[in-house]
Amino acid sequence: MRRVPGQHPHRPDPAKDSGRAAVDPADADLGVLFGETTAVFASLSGPAHMVESANPAFFRALGAGPRVRTGVPLGQLLPEPAGQGLIGLLDRVYRSGVPRTGRDARVLLDDGAEPREALFDFSYEPRVDSGGNVTGVRVIGVETTQVRQAQRFTAEHRALLEQIARQAPLHEVLDGMARAMEELSPEDLVVSVLLADREGRRLVHGAAPSLPDFYNRAVDGIDIGEGSGSCGTAAHRRETVVVGDIAADPLWDDFRDLARRAGLAACWSTPVLGRDGALLGTFAMYHRTPKLPQEADLALARLFADTAALAVERQRAEAARSAAEARERAAREDLAFLLQASTALTVDLDAVQTLERLAASCAPRLAPLCVVDVVENGRLRRVATAAPDERRRKVLASHAPVHDDVVARVLATRASEVARRAPAGPGPWQDLGVTGYLCVPLLDRGTAFGAVTLLSTEAAPLDGHRVALAEELARRAASAARNARQYAHRATLARDLQAGLLMPELPDVPGADVATSYHPAGEGLDIGGDFYDVFPLDDGRWAFLLGDVCGRGAIAATTTALVRHTARAVAPLLPGPEDVVAAVNRALVNRPGSHGTGFVTLVYGRLTPTRDGLDVELVRAGHTLPLHLDARHATRFVDAPGSLLGISAGTDVVSRTLHLAPHESLLLYTDGITEARDGSGEQFGEKRLAEAVAGAPARPSAQQVVDALARAVRDFTGGQDIDDDRAVLVLTAT
Repeated sequence: MRRVPGQHPHRPDPAKDSGRAAVDPADADLGVLFGETTAVFASLSGPAHMVESANPAFFRALGAGPRVRTGVPLGQLLPEPAGQGLIGLLDRVYRSGVPRTGRDARVLLDDGAEPREALFDFSYEPRVDSGGNVTGVRVIGVETTQVRQAQRFTAEHRALLEQIARQAPLHEVLDGMARAMEELSPEDLVVSVLLADREGRRLVHGAAPSLPDFYNRAVDGIDIGEGSGSCGTAAHRRETVVVGDIAADPLWDDFRDLARRAGLAACWSTPVLGRDGALLGTFAMYHRTPKLPQEADLALARLFADTAALAVERQRAEAARSAAEARERAAREDLAFLLQASTALTVDLDAVQTLERLAASCAPRLAPLCVVDVVENGRLRRVATAAPDERRRKVLASHAPVHDDVVARVLATRASEVARRAPAGPGPWQDLGVTGYLCVPLLDRGTAFGAVTLLSTEAAPLDGHRVALAEELARRAASAARNARQYAHRATLARDLQAGLLMPELPDVPGADVATSYHPAGEGLDIGGDFYDVFPLDDGRWAFLLGDVCGRGAIAATTTALVRHTARAVAPLLPGPEDVVAAVNRALVNRPGSHGTGFVTLVYGRLTPTRDGLDVELVRAGHTLPLHLDARHATRFVDAPGSLLGISAGTDVVSRTLHLAPHESLLLYTDGITEARDGSGEQFGEKRLAEAVAGAPARPSAQQVVDALARAVRDFTGGQDIDDDRAVLVLTAT
């Protein structure tokens, strides 16, 4: 066994050669692959094409072998010159005096070892004397074998990179990579790619289109470690491992018979490493006969291993992104479900109807069957049932809960009970096909006054996710049924949550790229006061706003809804931003006392798409200063004086106009950004905000500006929990 110490032993070390520029390792490998070319030369004279002078490569290129002589006609040196058409071509050049060229001519090279076929580009030029008479022909040729091979490689490599860029499935990329490698090799090469598992302990099958199925199954899941074949050892060492003779190498003791059955005699394995050095897998090159690699073989393996790393990292990043999106969708669905159910629970002040809506909300979203029992005058009474059909609903309604041990235990312990079986007490469980249950107490200031029971009829158990949703829904239902006044408050809260907390999806604005970010402080369903909106006006222009309501909770959400809906209602009817802000202020001043008395800060404006960007007119009412990012990445704050809203009947705002040329952006944000604090209590501030926005990529999209700001705030605060809402709206001219 020949061990190759280090993954790139041939590559130059820039640190050791300060007089040379650093060489990209991939470029160094490509240089090895292109190799050196062979040049041939011969000078022929007269119509017989007498060889006056020639280099040895000329005779080898024409298959002349060791018969290297000058002073004789070329035809005497070549047994079959007519077969290659060479003499006829030389005759035409000699007679006409016109040069000729020939590309990709296939010739047989005899270097004293095994002959090989090569490609040459030839030029045939007439030799003339001082009187312009043709005296002979000069032949010059350059071997292009490796150039053509390298061109095929780069084409295949480019195709693989395009596959990766368009997010082709990983198995397709790896399979195509293996097949391309095998086709590029002039020898009997077999390629295999193994992938590291998430724990980094085993290698699993990735691609090996030319290996037999029994071999792929046998090595699928091999341990990463010393002595685990070429691949397991290469993954363990994090360096290329070359086994030139599997039959004699101790690394293959456990796999030698398997390799013999598969007809494998040599294996060179290169680890596939990520940009952070993490092990992603191995790239193996098998041969049917014992063989050691040339430097070009190792260079080719490294290049394909790097390409495999790109594919694996792209696939993992995409999988992580998909998982994050799935979690986000699930969270949004849960929030929407709770909001919808909360709204249903708070339609009126009747406690029984509230509990009936509780059962209807639980089934079938959380379970196919649901019942609600309450304690009245010391006895249990079933007040609500829900089922997929009327027959099963009637069966549930007819079952008396007085002897239900599960409900009795939950009422006594005031704790939820879940099981993967039907309740042990009497009941129509077999008729209904019940396979599990969840019973959640309904609490009134710590006292259980009822219970909601979910019954599953499917193989999948009631998991912790559904338990949490059911408990949250039961808590809300209990609050609604407990107190009419709290019920009314929660009804308002649910409506305001839908109108204020769930931001509307942004529309497509002609000539503009719009991006937003909203992060409420705290967790769960605590309501924030930051808001934004973008909506069309009747004349082809677009209105935008971003603001902050003083305080948090249901009152803040109510005020948010009031501001947004008032602006949407009056904006098409009023001539300018000052008038819209004045109307919003009147709505705030005239709101009922029960809807809050807190002030509001606001930036409101309108966009007018033009041929060369966007015209912006805006007013600022006590809010943070908008930030303008121009095409040169210079920033300036837009100072538009204006007072808070909701304090007095009058407004004191000044309109400002600006033009956004293509790729220029306007950033609106709430004070949760600038007042974010690090561990020492220092605020993020306007200066860091401007620097973060200016650090966005060249000609940034609106989302890139948002991302640059979010990244800067996260780095500044260390990712700690935020104590104030953060909202951002970016408008970029396209």
